[in-house]
Amino acid sequence: MTELTELTAVRLLDGYRKGEWSPVEAARAVLERAEAVQPEVNAFVRLTAEEALEQARESEERWRRGEPRGLLDGVPVTVKDILLQRGAPTLRGSRAVDPAGRWDEDAPSVARLREHGAVFIGKTTTPEFGWKGVTDSPLSGITRNPCDPSRTAGGSSGGSAAAVALGAGPLSLGTDGGGSVRIPASFCGIFALKPTYGRVPLYPASAFGTLAHVGPMTRDAADAALLMDVIGHPDSRDWSALSAPAGPYTEGLAGGVRGLRVAYSPSLGGQVAVQPAVARAVRRAVERLAELGAYVTETDPDLTDPVEAFHTLWFSGAARVTQHLGPHQRELLDPGLREICARGARYSALEYLAAVDVRMDLGRRMGRFHDTYDLLVTPTMPLTAFEAGAEVPKGSGHRRWTGWTPFTYPFNMTQQPAASVPVGADADGLPIGLQLVAARHRDDLVLRAAHALYGARVASAGGVRLSGS
Repeated sequence: MTELTELTAVRLLDGYRKGEWSPVEAARAVLERAEAVQPEVNAFVRLTAEEALEQARESEERWRRGEPRGLLDGVPVTVKDILLQRGAPTLRGSRAVDPAGRWDEDAPSVARLREHGAVFIGKTTTPEFGWKGVTDSPLSGITRNPCDPSRTAGGSSGGSAAAVALGAGPLSLGTDGGGSVRIPASFCGIFALKPTYGRVPLYPASAFGTLAHVGPMTRDAADAALLMDVIGHPDSRDWSALSAPAGPYTEGLAGGVRGLRVAYSPSLGGQVAVQPAVARAVRRAVERLAELGAYVTETDPDLTDPVEAFHTLWFSGAARVTQHLGPHQRELLDPGLREICARGARYSALEYLAAVDVRMDLGRRMGRFHDTYDLLVTPTMPLTAFEAGAEVPKGSGHRRWTGWTPFTYPFNMTQQPAASVPVGADADGLPIGLQLVAARHRDDLVLRAAHALYGARVASAGGVRLSGS
């Protein structure tokens, strides 16, 4: 019997079309799976079973009439609890947010999912206001890795990554301000795309400004392309949203990588210490790209670590998002968040603008780099998942999460599309991710190359099953 929780969205839709299974069957299977894994992994802030089953019944009736609504009718989806979802409180991982409210508006990406008939299973966990690269919060506790619950799922979209990996819905919406879809995708063994800034509209605007992206978290690149065809359209509430893409991302997937110019940077010019197992897995995948016809050159972009400029922008954003809180509410915050907010509040306007200058220069240099190379390949993360409940690996000497995420946050500063593709595992069975980066507006190339890796079986869409579940 087909295990519905292990299917991609593309395969689920094909089954609806052929009458092999129904949206109600899929929703029930996914809800059962989510409820079974929640006690051990803690991927969800809340599950919305009653609403999901009602949406699935409505979808089933549309499919029975041969009148499906949109591209995702009946597909179970989850939403990170940073994005507004009508009828559900959006608490952002914080005890300082009042759950009492109207909650009567969808974020643009959520609205597009609703218009296309998706079935909303639940809201997934986030660190408080999405501030760090692991997922734990004073509100919902620790989200754990589906491959090893003693390890972190990564963050800040860790709940979404764990849900997708465990079969609790094939599609999830995450957010990424410094790696927040790519970090947990790498740690949990799924696919995630941070699109070009503005490709997926965001409302309300993030306090982290133009560092913040909304992106798909899925079982493979084909599902991500399908989701992008739904959410990657302008919304009048986002003044910085891009115009509609030239055509469907799904139609460009089959182009392969033959003839693409690929730059492979194993360590950003020796700036990053990469675990040997990670380095080996990424190199093997790059060699496969060459076998598939890409022109691969081992070279490094002109990129010096912009971490101090990133901190200025990021910590200032954190200070802004908590600025309205009173003393009692501030006492409820994650201590690490309180610390960076205090630092962010001390930056001057001139310091902020100096960080913007660093960002603009970095964008210029990467723009020139992509005049020569279509794609840049790096590890997504220099390491595999470490102990749950810690912001940094024990004994690493790092102070903040940015110390162990040097491959991700630079490309939030440049606004480029970047994806994490699962390409193997270490000796402990912990997933390893490869990062694909393209020039701004070339999301299609990132998806195409990732799809080629899945087609070559370098990347795997296989899910995870916890022992006893």
